[in-house]
Amino acid sequence: MVALPLHHYLIVGAILFALGLIGFLARRNLIIMFLCVEMMLQGVSINLAAFARYRGNLQGQAFILFIVTVAACEAAIALALILMLYRRQHSLDVSKWQELREPGEEATEDTEPLPPAPREPPLPHLTPAGVEPEHQPEESHV
Repeated sequence: MVALPLHHYLIVGAILFALGLIGFLARRNLIIMFLCVEMMLQGVSINLAAFARYRGNLQGQAFILFIVTVAACEAAIALALILMLYRRQHSLDVSKWQELREPGEEATEDTEPLPPAPREPPLPHLTPAGVEPEHQPEESHV
């Protein structure tokens, strides 16, 4: 079995990190931003594993265990925050949460406005099943 050279692993790790960074900076959806941060962490993990194999020690794998542990904690906290903020604003767009900035800091304006929210179509009205029975006048018992 032929081992791949170190630079192949480093290139894959750098590509993952760069894609995660571009996705984090270009997107406004919190879930996509969260997934891009996870992709950057995976790129770093690949580089650490490659260096550990290249040097012949286990320090890189030990760092990867810490990274995976921190990523799991981050995932739980981030998803809880995302759910809490979604319940408040009914949107995952980062630009809608201007009230979360620090006091005294000016609001940032997006260069491109958000598209208007689409109107929800009305719910369909179902026709009654079968033929409606004829109404007969009630007889009064006098």
